[in-house]
Amino acid sequence: MHTQRRKEVDSVPAYPELSLIRGGPFYRAQEAARLIQPQQWNLGRRITFAIAVGWAPLLVITALFNPSATLSLLRDYRVHSRILIAVPVLVIGQMLMEERFRMVVAHLLKADLLREPDLAKLDEMIGGLRRLRDSVIPELLIVVALAVHTLSSMKGLVDATPWLAHGAWPNMHLTPAGWYAVLVSATIFQFLLGLSLWKWLLWTIFALRLSRLNLRLIATHADGHGGLGFLGLTPVAFAPVAFAVTTVIGATWRHEILNAGAKLMSFKLPAIALVVIIAGLALGPLVIFVPKLAKLRREGLLEYGTLGQMHGAEFQEKWIAHRAGHEAELLAAPEISTLADYGQCYERIETLKPFPADQGALMMLGAAVVVPLLPTILAVIPLVVILKTLLKALG
Repeated sequence: MHTQRRKEVDSVPAYPELSLIRGGPFYRAQEAARLIQPQQWNLGRRITFAIAVGWAPLLVITALFNPSATLSLLRDYRVHSRILIAVPVLVIGQMLMEERFRMVVAHLLKADLLREPDLAKLDEMIGGLRRLRDSVIPELLIVVALAVHTLSSMKGLVDATPWLAHGAWPNMHLTPAGWYAVLVSATIFQFLLGLSLWKWLLWTIFALRLSRLNLRLIATHADGHGGLGFLGLTPVAFAPVAFAVTTVIGATWRHEILNAGAKLMSFKLPAIALVVIIAGLALGPLVIFVPKLAKLRREGLLEYGTLGQMHGAEFQEKWIAHRAGHEAELLAAPEISTLADYGQCYERIETLKPFPADQGALMMLGAAVVVPLLPTILAVIPLVVILKTLLKALG
């Protein structure tokens, strides 16, 4: 069975069970519409279709029914951030999630992290997640949640921007383009966001169930995480979601600064909350493994401490207490090399980090939060001032 498993992993694309993305009603609808094909993501086609449905009609409707507001639409960064930036990023993010999840399962098998009984459990886990992935209920709940959100927060979604609406609440009236933006354009972004969060939840469930298996972990593993260091690469898959969310929120803050007189510092607490939520979602699956790795470190210190005591006592007895007459043999004694190797192993256990984070992945996740907020900052602080401050700090 182990040999067969390795052969399957060597050709990951031929093993559809590895995917948490390629399934569900929305995915099947895209297949039926030929927007996506098996083993192909057709990113250009799907992004073009999303823009054609979500953004182009706004321009056409405004030009036909409210031509004087066309410039207002073209200057509205909020709508562009959703359809021209966030939506394409979310579509691309599906591919990245797929790649990261396949990488995790492939490495689990290639690195022999699972024993024979747990391989069968892995198959059961993936089968259960595939059934969840293909279920109609989660995506139906996303649609219902979007409808409730739109109805309950209509006032917060709309303001008296010429292309969007006119008047003031409770007598505000949406333009034709405004209705399209609320019912179609915003829904496209929100549905893709909800779908991405649902797929990430599937990965979180997988991580939780994986942590309960009897993983073959090594306290002295060179990655400093008992052999689970590769999991630190997975938060990168959440970076597109973080980028899309921050882009849209940042666009709203920018609009309030430029048009409602809001101050940049008034968004300090919401920004902190945003960072905390994104970090919690992205790093939550890794936190699940902290107890297991912390236990591995504790047990490793005890076990290798016992081994060190035994080896040290033997070395002490032979080469320290009774070295007289054998001094010339000491430097060439194999016990010295063994003692040094043992010391390195023990140091690795001491420095084992229970949280399997990767610095590069964390930097990418951080950039996915910071970069989309730059337009908001530039609404208050000119780019020239920012560049001068950075150059001064570097100098």
